[in-house]
Amino acid sequence: MISLALRTLRHRKAGFAGAFVALLCAAALVTACGMLLETGLRGVVAPERYAGAPVIVAGDPYVRQTKESGKEKAKPLSERRWIPAALTGELRRVPGVTKVVPEVTFPHAGFTAHGWESAALTPFTLARGRAPKAADEVVVDARHSGQAVPGYRVVGVTAQALPGQDTIFFATGEARRLAGRDGLVTAIGVWPGLNVEVKGAVTYTGDERGAIEFSEDFRVRLISMGGALGGTALLVAILVVVGTFALSMRQRRREIALLRAVGALPEQARRLIGGEALLVGVAAGVLGSGAGIVLGFWLRARFVDLGAMPPNLPLVVSPFPAVVAVLTTLAAAWVAARVSGHRATRIRPVEALGETALPAAALPAARLVAGLVALAGGVTLTVVLSNLSTEAAAGPVTMLTALVWTIAVALLGPAIARAVTALPLRAPGMTGYLARENLRAGTGRLASVLTPLTLVTAMTCTILFAQTTMEHAARSEVSAGVRAVTEVLRTSVRIDLEKYTAQAVAPDGLEQTMDLGVVAGSLDGFGDGSAAISRTAADRLGAGVDDRLSVVLGDGTPAEVRVAAIYSRGLGFGDLTLSRGLVADHVDDARGTVLVAGGSVLATTSGGSAVSYVAMGLIIAFCAISVVNTLAMSTLARARELALLRMVGTTRRQAGRMLRTETLTALAIAVALGTVIAFVTLAAFSVGMTGSVLPHVPPITYVTVIAAVAALALMATAVPAGFVLRTRPALE
Repeated sequence: MISLALRTLRHRKAGFAGAFVALLCAAALVTACGMLLETGLRGVVAPERYAGAPVIVAGDPYVRQTKESGKEKAKPLSERRWIPAALTGELRRVPGVTKVVPEVTFPHAGFTAHGWESAALTPFTLARGRAPKAADEVVVDARHSGQAVPGYRVVGVTAQALPGQDTIFFATGEARRLAGRDGLVTAIGVWPGLNVEVKGAVTYTGDERGAIEFSEDFRVRLISMGGALGGTALLVAILVVVGTFALSMRQRRREIALLRAVGALPEQARRLIGGEALLVGVAAGVLGSGAGIVLGFWLRARFVDLGAMPPNLPLVVSPFPAVVAVLTTLAAAWVAARVSGHRATRIRPVEALGETALPAAALPAARLVAGLVALAGGVTLTVVLSNLSTEAAAGPVTMLTALVWTIAVALLGPAIARAVTALPLRAPGMTGYLARENLRAGTGRLASVLTPLTLVTAMTCTILFAQTTMEHAARSEVSAGVRAVTEVLRTSVRIDLEKYTAQAVAPDGLEQTMDLGVVAGSLDGFGDGSAAISRTAADRLGAGVDDRLSVVLGDGTPAEVRVAAIYSRGLGFGDLTLSRGLVADHVDDARGTVLVAGGSVLATTSGGSAVSYVAMGLIIAFCAISVVNTLAMSTLARARELALLRMVGTTRRQAGRMLRTETLTALAIAVALGTVIAFVTLAAFSVGMTGSVLPHVPPITYVTVIAAVAALALMATAVPAGFVLRTRPALE
């Protein structure tokens, strides 16, 4: 059967091109996502700042907790854990230690700042000038030669510059003063490479030194993003590939029926279709996995630019993502082909030949049941989504909900197409009449086209407007809650190892500067031992007013606070509101954010949304490719029909207008279906995350999305139609 499959592939290249493209894109996405996932699991951050010291002694960057089972769990801290400066003396007394260099690290005017005493950790050397001695003197790195530093005199320039850090050095005393951590240092370098142990700190050697320069939060981000994106890509791929094979099988019904009529057994026909799918899957999987490696490096570059991963974290390249991509591509191709060809190989040859002239009027029972199950799944997921109040949980479920609704549309597509074409459609002129009759006669073809158009509309709207809904809700809460200029420190804390966003504010006059939307308790007497928590966080923790919470601050310092109030505006102000006095000495950057009445935020915005757009944009691109793929296949397969129309007197312009009318009709139906799917999904998302049933959908953005989908659909019809209509109008 493989040899026969090869011959059919050679003679039906156009018919299999669509499936090949869909599988290739799927393999590329799965490979790239697998590389991100593996990098999150096994990637090693090479040291930059500490590359010159063989041993670094620093604080433990994890908060640890021993469970009842005796197993220890660890989660990364959001801030740097500082250690006592007195440890420097202890290390100097360790036998064999020849050199000890303490350092302080803190942000200053866009630089990563240190005291000049710790220049040897990299090591930095002077290219010109001298070391800083006075409080108003600094040394800048080679990348910032000639740049002024407000309030200070540049007295030297180093010969080096770190790839991922803009470095500035102060005099040692001035650096300690600016850091504001009396008696504490960031890290201590030790020479030579001895195995030293010191109480209250951790020893790092080799590539472990990179872990204390850069937060390990990137691991959770890459693992969750790689897994969620890869899973979504695989589900979309299966949906697209099944649709592509279904269209291909519909175009080959006569061929399969003839094979059955001349004696081919059902199992032989199924093996032929399966063999073709495996051959296409192997070629697409191998080439797609190679393209996926290139895509993985492109994604890494984008994530580094957006600050989602350290610049000195190399992408882990191993055969595992490519192997998984090839295997999943093969499985998707084989399943799609067997499902798509099931009916054509199962029914009697006479029935199969009859259906080539007049397609079956009713949906097969199995497909109808599967469609109803998908509808039930969509309803269930929508209900579940409306009860999810954390973005980490709601994000993947949102994509899955939109996909399941789209799968239901794909399964029930022929019934939907027949229902729509049964309506009294009106289109002017002869081309309108031809388009209307073609749609009514070709409901199966219309159903195949509806699936990718619905998918791209639903997924694009869901991805874009889930972000706008969250951003709009957060800005609305800040705008309504800030009454005057308010300085806020942003950080995160852990409670029972779970991460919660937190803000720290000056408690004096808090009710006059910020309206958190208190629903229980009071902010009267709010102080260093108090906390206000959002309603969502209170529900997760089962906490109420006057309860006491044991929290771990961003740098690992434990603290206990009393719940003074519960508030409703958690999206705008975070899960917890703490006193600035409690938090200020436990964050890397104590300068904070300025909130201004009216909702303006004077701070650098997070790249989190941009990272999500880049990642999920690949899914949108895949959906867009599926639109082009399906419409091009559908148009090219109508060469005989168009040739017949040309022979009876239809001009090329009339045939083109007929095809555009059909495409616009399909587009209108798909946009309506996709919009309904997106709105239902987003409404459930909005209820869970913001409490409002109405998501925030900017009208201009929505119109732009629909215009882009329309342009894509018309182009995917016009280009192959132009090729077909330029050929000689003869039946071949």
